Order: sequence, then structure tokens, then C-alpha cells
Amino acid sequence: MWNVFLNQFGRTPLTRRKALWGMALVAPNVLGLMFFFGIPVLMAFATSLQQWNAIKPPVFVGLDNFTRLAGDAAFWQALGNTAKLLLLTVPVEIFLALNVAIMLNQRLRGRGFFRTLYFLPVVTSTVAAAIVWTWIFQPRYGLVGNLLAPLGLRDQPWLTRPDLVLFPIAAVTVWQRLGFDMVLFLAGLQAIPRVLYEAAIIDGARGWQRFRFITLPLLSPTTFLVIVLSVISGFQIFDQVYIMTARTTRGGVGGSATTLSYFLYQSAFVQSEFGYASAIALVLFLITLGVTAFQLSIQRRWVYYEAGER
Repeated sequence: MWNVFLNQFGRTPLTRRKALWGMALVAPNVLGLMFFFGIPVLMAFATSLQQWNAIKPPVFVGLDNFTRLAGDAAFWQALGNTAKLLLLTVPVEIFLALNVAIMLNQRLRGRGFFRTLYFLPVVTSTVAAAIVWTWIFQPRYGLVGNLLAPLGLRDQPWLTRPDLVLFPIAAVTVWQRLGFDMVLFLAGLQAIPRVLYEAAIIDGARGWQRFRFITLPLLSPTTFLVIVLSVISGFQIFDQVYIMTARTTRGGVGGSATTLSYFLYQSAFVQSEFGYASAIALVLFLITLGVTAFQLSIQRRWVYYEAGER
């Protein structure tokens, strides 16, 4: 055991002392992660193997909750709605955030004010934002209805029609996350050496060519980070669904707006099926983990890292 310790942390007193100080510094975070994440995950797994309504004693049912989940049409509908929201939000969010970041990276008068303005939705309460956007999508008197009135689309029931309800939810999601992604892209843009652009200008490269062969490759690590964070956040959409569908059947008519997070909430706190809800939580965790792992596995094909950056 002592030899293993020496091989891992060095054979000299100085290297061992540095290693011990490093372990002492990271220990609070590691212990906190184990306490606030590891233990709840283990408890959730144990609960997923039980039938429990928080009143009667739990009954061990094995994998019955997972078997039931595999045949639950409501779960597959919620998974499909979540996938649709990801397709509606992530590409639009990244496209808008990148363009806004490029615009606000220029030497513009008042760019600090505009950066703050774009970032304000990030620190705005999701509940408050969802309430305001519910008014915006009100069929007759809402802002969207007035804008679409010349096209004869004033009275569209955005929040009650199953085929339309995901669009308002996607809109408020993109609006609220745009500023955070913009800040990440701004940091990535400012890390690109200006000398590369100056050399490209001397070589006669035009604006699109500079963007295509300098900005996009060197910004790919930031783009990858934004995509991963956006996808993970997309699997957690809950507040928007809860608030914006409150006037009808929560979760949308016929479950048309129910996401995996909202389906988890319904199972746990509406139907009091905590064992089943724990199974949903574990499956949601595994899906998110799998999608993230897939993104990590393919990043080498398109993410460009400078030497020594890995």
C-alpha cells in the first residue's frame, strides 16, 4: 500500500506534501459531491425498486417500476415532447447566441449596455418570464396575435392546441438562455488571437472566409460546450410547462406539452408514486448521461483544440 502511495504521489517529501495539500483542497468539493449527489442517487435507486406513496411503508417490487415505464405510453410521449423541444431550442439558441456575440464583440458604442440587456433574461425568474410570455401568446390580445393579424392568424390558440403548444415553450426557453450562451461565445471570440485575422486580411481573405477558416474552428470548443450545456438544460425543462399550460390541463391538452421533468413531477407529487417517479428520474439521468457521452465521443471529429489545450 505504501509503495502504491509513493508511486502515485511521488517519492520525495516535497511532492508528497504537495499531493496531500492538493487532496486537502479538493476534499470539501468531493465530499460535498458525494453527499449531495452520490447519496441521493443511491437513495433514488433504492426507492425505484419499491412501491411507495410516502404514507404507507414501502413495498419491494424489484424491477416492476422499470417494466411499467417501458410500456407506459405517457412516458414515451413525454420523451418525444422533450426531443421535439431540444430540436426547437438548441439549434436556434446557438445560432442566435453566436450572431449576437459576434455583433457585440465589435467596437460599438454602448456595447456594455447591450451585453447587460441580453443577459438580463438569464437572471430573470423563469416563473415570471413564463407568465409574461403566456400573455404575449394570448390569442386575441397578445403581442404575437397582433403581429400575425395581417396574415389572418390573430386568434391562434397557441397554448391549447396540441400541435402549437411546444412553440411558445421553446420561445421562452430560447429567450431566457440566449444571454448565457452569448457570454460563453463572447469569451471564446475574445480568446482568438487578433493576429490571425490581421494575417488573413493581408492574404486577401474576405469576411466569410475569415469566419469560416478562423472563427468557426477556433470557436469549436466553446460551441461544443454550449451544445452540451443546452442539451442537458433541455432535458430539465419544467417551469415553462407548469406555468404556461396552467389555464388548461397542465402539461398540455392530452399531454402534448409534458416533458420528462414534468412527467416526473406528476408521478411523484400529483399521483404520489414515489417509487415510479424514482425510476423515471434514473431513466432521465441515464438518457442525459448517454446523450452527453455520445457528444463527447464525436467531438474529436469537429472540435479543434490548440496544442496543449486538452
